[in-house]
Order: sequence, then C-alpha cells, then structure tokens
Amino acid sequence: MATVELRFSALPEHVRTARLVAAAVARRAGVDEAVLDEVRLAVGEACSRAVGLHQGAGITEPVRVALIEDEKQFSIEVGDDAPRSTPGDGASGASAEADVEAEEDEMGLAVISGLVDDVEVTAGEYGGLIRMTWPTVPPGVGLT
Repeated sequence: MATVELRFSALPEHVRTARLVAAAVARRAGVDEAVLDEVRLAVGEACSRAVGLHQGAGITEPVRVALIEDEKQFSIEVGDDAPRSTPGDGASGASAEADVEAEEDEMGLAVISGLVDDVEVTAGEYGGLIRMTWPTVPPGVGLT
C-alpha cells in the first residue's frame, strides 16, 4: 500500500494544487481515465469544504489529504480539525449564520456523493474526515 500525504494551509488557492496532485496520483494508481475528472472535482469540493470549515472556526492547523493506493482501489481522505457541534449545544445568537453554513456543508456533501459511489463521512468534536474510494484497473487491463 502506497500513501501520499499532503498538508496545506486553509487557503482557497491551495485547493487547486490538491486537485492536481490527486489526479496525478490517481492516474498512476490505475484509476480509469474516464473517472479522473470526477476525482478532481470531488477532491476540490472536499478540500474547499475543509478550508471553509477551518476559516469559519478560526483554525490555523493545515487541511490534511491522504492519497492511498491499495491493490484494487484508490482512496482519498480529506481531514479537517473543525469541531462539529451536537444538537442542543445551542449558540442561539449565531443560528441564522449556522443554518447557512450547515446548508452549504450539506450541499458540498451532496456534490461529493453525486461524484463518488463509495463515500464515507465522519465528524465529531475534534474534526471530520471524508474518505472517497474508486476502483483501479491493473496495468495492461482495459475496461470494456
């Protein structure tokens, strides 16, 4: 199993670099060429989401991206350190702003789910992780 790890400051201008690196590593891992645009878009959405969560919470820690090449699949994990509140934590003064952020978050996750068949999202008080997985094609084997 080979893994490439990226860490970048939570700035929107770094998302493009993460997309490019993810596509290059996915291609090398054997992800079908026809799916590479979806990989780029999904990684861009996940990284943009993480950047937004970090900026919104004032977190200075970097966004984490792991590109994991297994024997028959390629996975990308995008991690953030933004805490998620649980229902009832209630900061009532910020509820309208929180509703807008939650709506944007749900939209981002919907876009990712539409691009990737195998998605796992986890979140808690110490941050969140989006794991996206694509099948790989062994070298010399074409999909029909």
